Amino acid sequence: MQGGDMRKGFYISKVVAAACVVAAIGAVATIIALSVVYAQEKSKNLETPAVTTTKSSPSSSSTTTTASSAIPSSATSTSSGSTPLSTTPSTPKEPWHHYRLPNSLAPISYNVTLQPRLTPNAEGLYIFSGHSAVAFTCVNETDLILIHSNKLNLTIIDGHLATLTGLDGASAPSLRETWLEVPTQYLVVQLSSPLQVGSSYELVTEFVGELADDLGGFYRSEYMEDGVLKIVATTQMQATEARKAFPCFDEPAMKAVFHMTLIHPQGTVALSNSMSYDPVIILGPDGENLTVTKFEPTELMSTYLLAFVVCDFTYIGETSENILIRIWARRKAIEEGQGDYALNKTGPILTFFEDYYNITYPLKKSDQIALPDFGAGAMENWGLITYRETALLYNPGVSSNGDKEWVATVISHELAHMWFGNLVTTRWWNDLWLNEGFATYVSYLGSDYAEPTWNMKDLIVLNEVIDVMAVDALATSHPLSSKEEDIQKPADISALFDSITYSKGAAVLRMLSEFITEDVFSEGLHTYLQEFKYRNTVYNDLWRHLQMAVDKAGVTLPHSVEDIMNRWILQMGFPVVTIDSQTGKITQKHFLLDPDSIVDRPSPFNYEWFVPITWIKTGVPQEQHWLLNKEATHAGMALGADEWLVANINMRGFYRVNYDSENWERLLAKLNTKPQEIPVINRAQIIDDAFNLARAKMVDTILALRTTKFLDKEVEYMPWETASRSLDYFYLMFDRTEVYGSLKAYINKQVTPLFNYFEDVTENWTKIPDNHTDQYNQVNAISMACGTGVKGCKELTTGWFKEWMQNPSDNKINPNLKSTVYCSAIAEGGEEEWDFAWGMYKNATLASEADKLMSALSCTRQPWLLSRYLQYSIDPDKIRKQDATYIIVYVARNPIGQPLAWDFIRANWDHLFNNYGGGLVSFGRIIDGVTQRFSTEFEYKQLLQFKEENIDQLGSAALALEQALERTRANINWVALNKEKVFNWFTSEAPPKI
Repeated sequence: MQGGDMRKGFYISKVVAAACVVAAIGAVATIIALSVVYAQEKSKNLETPAVTTTKSSPSSSSTTTTASSAIPSSATSTSSGSTPLSTTPSTPKEPWHHYRLPNSLAPISYNVTLQPRLTPNAEGLYIFSGHSAVAFTCVNETDLILIHSNKLNLTIIDGHLATLTGLDGASAPSLRETWLEVPTQYLVVQLSSPLQVGSSYELVTEFVGELADDLGGFYRSEYMEDGVLKIVATTQMQATEARKAFPCFDEPAMKAVFHMTLIHPQGTVALSNSMSYDPVIILGPDGENLTVTKFEPTELMSTYLLAFVVCDFTYIGETSENILIRIWARRKAIEEGQGDYALNKTGPILTFFEDYYNITYPLKKSDQIALPDFGAGAMENWGLITYRETALLYNPGVSSNGDKEWVATVISHELAHMWFGNLVTTRWWNDLWLNEGFATYVSYLGSDYAEPTWNMKDLIVLNEVIDVMAVDALATSHPLSSKEEDIQKPADISALFDSITYSKGAAVLRMLSEFITEDVFSEGLHTYLQEFKYRNTVYNDLWRHLQMAVDKAGVTLPHSVEDIMNRWILQMGFPVVTIDSQTGKITQKHFLLDPDSIVDRPSPFNYEWFVPITWIKTGVPQEQHWLLNKEATHAGMALGADEWLVANINMRGFYRVNYDSENWERLLAKLNTKPQEIPVINRAQIIDDAFNLARAKMVDTILALRTTKFLDKEVEYMPWETASRSLDYFYLMFDRTEVYGSLKAYINKQVTPLFNYFEDVTENWTKIPDNHTDQYNQVNAISMACGTGVKGCKELTTGWFKEWMQNPSDNKINPNLKSTVYCSAIAEGGEEEWDFAWGMYKNATLASEADKLMSALSCTRQPWLLSRYLQYSIDPDKIRKQDATYIIVYVARNPIGQPLAWDFIRANWDHLFNNYGGGLVSFGRIIDGVTQRFSTEFEYKQLLQFKEENIDQLGSAALALEQALERTRANINWVALNKEKVFNWFTSEAPPKI
């Protein structure tokens, strides 16, 4: 229901709230006044040269010093006296030159008051001001306080950037010197004498920061409603951005209790991790009414999980099992029912995880909010989960089943973190894989519970396992778990947020759950969470608890959980298991997509694994076999004349399988005669393994192509989707060559029966298939049919699109088919179709609809329209910053757009890096996306030149660039080896029509 009444369930009386908020209001005058100082200093600093580090002058009394050239635009003290400056040497010498906090202090609690301004000041800046008091204990004697602070203007009080007092009778030493160490993002406080071990102290700071639109820390999101610009103040703290909101000990192991207070314009709502007390109205300095909202203390938690939002949103909510659940979004989105699906599924998913972990939900509420501007898909802030609109909002009349699945999966992923990640947190970011890989794996279990007919436990194979194998088969991959000392800087941490961490993490944990059984896995999780709740762990702690569960259940393993799993997480890559069905010999070796690539990363296990081999012989399941050495023999795998075998059933293991030529021929024969005797996931696996083995020169490319011949008789989604992705590589390598015509003719021949099948099933495209994956495969049928010129397809899609153009207010295109219809029609059309789609994109009120149009606009075959679209991508008035990198990659997917996109990023790299998140986790996708087609020496040299020219300005794209170089070299070799025979095979299978 609409927001309003639900709040009475947890608000306390105004009298009590007023008492709670007294301390906060005491800081309000200071906070409001700080904005005036900030405005003055901003204008001064615009003319001051940037420096690396700022120290405050003891002679200053009450002014501001800034921590970064970003806010304001130069880092300089504003004191009247001369300011000593220092720079950080290349070799760390002092504690403040190290990126990790020393182990001398432990935070207890923070009392933070923040006031975001939702209108710009006289200089056109959006700002926030704040007051923070952190209580901490001295653990090891020290005369130094290091606390993170980034891009904050700190007020100088009594000559220093902070004040220190003793707690519980302790005496605080006086401050000797304070300054901001910009490279390592510290506020440095040197003391005249040491802090006493066991004593507690309080450090107070006052500050102003910019409420920028940079998607990090405390930032600004904007949207239009009824022609009015609306501003949202919101947060994204992971991984190292809490220090941009207030000074804090910004490491995951530095857990504390947070007492948050927000001062905000009357008529807006303030949200944070915990429940709020009744808001109090106060009078601002200009006579305006301001609301002060104070929140209950949080649980003991890490800084990266903090969240606070000030907005003009509303919500729908319900109470489920004494947990208040609310879905917040733009008012129009809630009124249109876009939050209903999320609300309906959150309660059941929470219930599932309570049962799965056997631990009740640790908080009183679960707020979930959809933000117009959000860099990630979602963020698991404890009690206030933030989402992109596409990950939380769903409109049945407009959204596709894919949109619905995404919402269910992302909600499940984030709710899984409420226990695993939030209640128990890994000690440092080198174990990020455990946090994110786990949540990714169990998100499929949670969404399977919420939507039992969708086969979500199967779809993990397509969505995570198959995709990440392509990355992990590169010599430039990395192990799941890094050494703690190798992950130091914020950029090191950002680089870990990749598909290895999420998808491979999910795949190996799924494999573990399969071989110890899901019940035993769940029991181990329960005892792990019980022992370490509100604390921090390393991955070995989980292995120990899973081992306890294995021993208790009597599960037999060839080695300990730790010994088995360390081979999967401490070395990169995975094995290819080769089975010789003539002799029963089994071998393993590190699978590399390019067999000529050099692996220079050492492995503690020599790139050998303990491999759980599940298998069927002639359709009959066999007992699991463990491959524990480089090679072994299993007599049962030596086959008779009419027998065949398939290994890695349902792709439960994270490895590829190769066979002797005899078994390959028997599998191909079975696929072409009775494919249903092979499980559907394994039909997909055979295709995927064969194509990748061919890339690695382990089987012939023609063998891989032959695994697609049975598809003219296949109607299931997973084999078709796998084949489509596998053939995508052939498109990328050959869609600019003479091979393309024959390739297109072959796909046309194979997909025509599927197109006709869905034409019948949907009664001439008037109905929607009942099954979730059939709905997906209908999209495949239309997309591939239109792309290869199947008769009647383009007429269908362009007809639907023209009908919409004639009546823009009534879009009758089936939501599931929109992406492929939009793309097909825009590709066939010209400026009129493009401009119509652009207009509908700009006016879309549902984010997932906007996303479909945003992607389809890149499908045009008109180069000038693609160039214009690329220019639009870096105009924030036309394209949200969060979407810019996606558009560049979308254009690069188009063979006409690919060279345009490559020229564009080279010409605009400085601008992209500095304004579109060179340090953000998603930035590497630009390089990855734009270089997918690279397969010539000329392109390789261009890539090398780009690296040399931008070596100091790659940020989180550095690894993606190395992988692009490796992939390009592999592509060059592959094309040279395969082009002629592939052309001949396609031509023989689908002779050109004369």
